[in-house]
Amino acid sequence: MTDVWPWLTLAGLGAFHGLNPAMGWLFAVGLGLQEGRRAAVYRALGPIAVGHALSIAAIVMVAGVAQLMVEPRPLRYVAAAILVAFGAYHLSGRVRHRARAGMRVSLTDLAIWSFITATGHGAGLMIVPPLLALSSGGDAAAHAGHHGHALAGVGGTLGQWIAAVAVHTISMLVVAGVIAVIVFDRVGLAFLRRAWVNFDLVWAVALVATGLALLVI
Repeated sequence: MTDVWPWLTLAGLGAFHGLNPAMGWLFAVGLGLQEGRRAAVYRALGPIAVGHALSIAAIVMVAGVAQLMVEPRPLRYVAAAILVAFGAYHLSGRVRHRARAGMRVSLTDLAIWSFITATGHGAGLMIVPPLLALSSGGDAAAHAGHHGHALAGVGGTLGQWIAAVAVHTISMLVVAGVIAVIVFDRVGLAFLRRAWVNFDLVWAVALVATGLALLVI
């Protein structure tokens, strides 16, 4: 079971990002309504997922490389401090999201927008705890002192990084796509006035809670 929970966590975080309108499905629905066809919704989801994946991959790469070079315990403390600090910054209310682009955007614009949005939300930071759990075997090999085993550990860790980004992004894309299609076909955007959830607040609290949890596990 210990080998399963990091993957479930990655998928769950992806699903949560998919639920968050700020991560892209609201933009996809807006484009679909503007053009009056579902195909526009589908077309928007691809670059949104690509931008999200690139943002996640950047954090995963930094954390993964650091894990191969630093002992697990101090790395865990650094990760915890970053999570708590970033969550506290969001809770402070200083983060403001301003829409500066019109709805006439290219696929490249959508990918860049998604990358910036995911990075600004600290989406990749929450991937660090399950990544640390997944790569523990790679850490042991990398620090073992046997060159052959270290190379094998690095290769295995790289595969886990790629798989982690894929699992997270696919989960996000599936959930965001389902919501976008349902809202476009059945519900419409008016329901957001009655059923809005402050996902930014939930996310900021989750960042802080995860950082604190890393200090005690």
